[in-house]
Amino acid sequence: MIKEYMKSLALITTLLVPLSGLSGCGSSQETASATAAATSVSSPLAEYSDEDMNDTWDVASAVTVNLDGSTIAVNGSGATAAGSTLTITAAGTYVLQGTLPDGQIIVSAGKDDTVRLVMNGAALACSAGPSIYSQQADKTIITLAPGTSNSVADGSSYLDSADEDQPDAAIFIQDDLTVNGSGTLTVTGNSRNGIATKDDLIITGGNINITAVNDGLRGRDSVAINNGNFVINAKSDGIQANNDEDTSKGWISLDGGKFNVTAGQDGIQAETILQVWGGEINLTTGGGSASVSNTPASAGNPGRGFNDPQTADESTVSTKGIKAGAGLLVNDGVLAIDSADDAVHSNGDVLINGGIINISTGDDAVHSDANLTVNSGTISATRSYEGLEGVTVTINGGEISLTASDDGINSAGGSDDDQNGRDNFRASDNNEVRITGGYLYVNAAGDGLDSNGAMYIDGGTIIVNGPTNSGNGALDYNGTCEQTGGILVAAGSSGMAQAPSDSSSQNSILVSYTAVQKAGTLVNLADESGKSLLTFAPAKDYQSMVISMPELAQGKTYTLFSGGTCTGTAVNGLYNGGTYTGGTKLTSLTLSGTLTSIADDGSAVTNRGGMNGGPGGQGGQPGQGAQGGSGMRPQGR
Repeated sequence: MIKEYMKSLALITTLLVPLSGLSGCGSSQETASATAAATSVSSPLAEYSDEDMNDTWDVASAVTVNLDGSTIAVNGSGATAAGSTLTITAAGTYVLQGTLPDGQIIVSAGKDDTVRLVMNGAALACSAGPSIYSQQADKTIITLAPGTSNSVADGSSYLDSADEDQPDAAIFIQDDLTVNGSGTLTVTGNSRNGIATKDDLIITGGNINITAVNDGLRGRDSVAINNGNFVINAKSDGIQANNDEDTSKGWISLDGGKFNVTAGQDGIQAETILQVWGGEINLTTGGGSASVSNTPASAGNPGRGFNDPQTADESTVSTKGIKAGAGLLVNDGVLAIDSADDAVHSNGDVLINGGIINISTGDDAVHSDANLTVNSGTISATRSYEGLEGVTVTINGGEISLTASDDGINSAGGSDDDQNGRDNFRASDNNEVRITGGYLYVNAAGDGLDSNGAMYIDGGTIIVNGPTNSGNGALDYNGTCEQTGGILVAAGSSGMAQAPSDSSSQNSILVSYTAVQKAGTLVNLADESGKSLLTFAPAKDYQSMVISMPELAQGKTYTLFSGGTCTGTAVNGLYNGGTYTGGTKLTSLTLSGTLTSIADDGSAVTNRGGMNGGPGGQGGQPGQGAQGGSGMRPQGR
């Protein structure tokens, strides 16, 4: 049962904290506890009982209820009919069939009873309250009989807004509710919600279509879904768990099923923990990303970095895709999110261990108010204001593609929501970007990789098409950027250009071009034998280029070419294989230090921390500059 697993919430919350050994912060005691929690949790939060999964019933012992207009006929014991109201007072199975245009099914059984309602071609409506109202039972089970179409609707004007505890859904359950079966259920929530329960909501099957003037599905204590097909149109949240009084409750676990959710506010919102372990999830929230004008950073306020765009009406209504109050975990599943606000959002930590997430958003693609960690999976953001944002951002694996009108990745600290409903982040000593593996592609109008603290690159393949304006840089960090491994190719403007610090153990080259190079102009680097080490076609105009790869060695001479063609296959501008020909030799250089800074005419660039006075700091303002000399000897053209 779900209640048996609520005690696991503490472990889940700890699991969502990135391991300190990877993030570079936290005490050894914190590291040990986080590691223990991470290894102890290996299954979804919810467990589904045989009773939840069983969608069969004993026809011989079931009570048949025939609905015929304003009359109800009961064949069996445990339920009585009075006009168009059926009252169930005992545990058992009750098969509902027929039409009840203005009546009500009331469950008022013992507090330890389980009542199963089999909807076997039933059409229910009630103008004075919920069509199905379970006032008391241990659990109510609604089973959708195979091959049947069923419907439930409530009235629009029976609610007293002064009473928050009154029934407020077409199906309203005071205790636990399970929905299973393979039939179809159409729910119209004219008052507020479609299906709501005061305790736990479990769904293990069915074809469920919901239209609601407020929330589609609501389980106050929890929502757990492992199967079913859902079409939800809600003016507020699509799916919600809203217990804000008990930190062990208010959680959602999506373990399977197919979801098409259109919501005026959040698509899926958990007060505490939100987990995605499987399923196909399609969400459109707040009118989608097209409803928001997220102006590129280059168009008037370059490098803001922490003041995100607002929705069109500048309201504080939350219109996020999936949202958690304490922590969010994506372990598997396929998600397609088109959101006005953040697509994936947590007021705590975000941990992505797998799955496929396709995003178009008017704000952040993935946002954490604390620590954001990606271990595996695929994340593709074709439109965002900022791509990945958190106090710390750690990428250990996965395939990530980010298109952002401001920063591609931003580590910054603070609270997500100020009085204007915008992200309001500031730098702190805890900020950090760390990349240990995976594949990362960034196309950003602001900073490509922006850390308001340190940056660490230990592995992976990183391709950055950074800004064209000089108020931002392809790389932007405060303090140091240490690279020990991986491939880094970063093109952008020259005004705030930075490269990995000379405290790195892997060598880097920073090239400053005397003139802006047109988008698509190839950059080629060859070794002493003439072998091409790297060929790259930037997607935008550029005036600086950072190259760092394990093949670069001090004491070796390399030749830089521009233009030409390559017969290899380009993925995000980086060529694999093929032959490079026809380029213009710019210069040769011999690496004598960890960081080699050079102009395209062969002259040395000796300023500290990159170009033109140092890196960008908070919001793209000039920073303090990293340590590093030129480390090169020009060889001429």
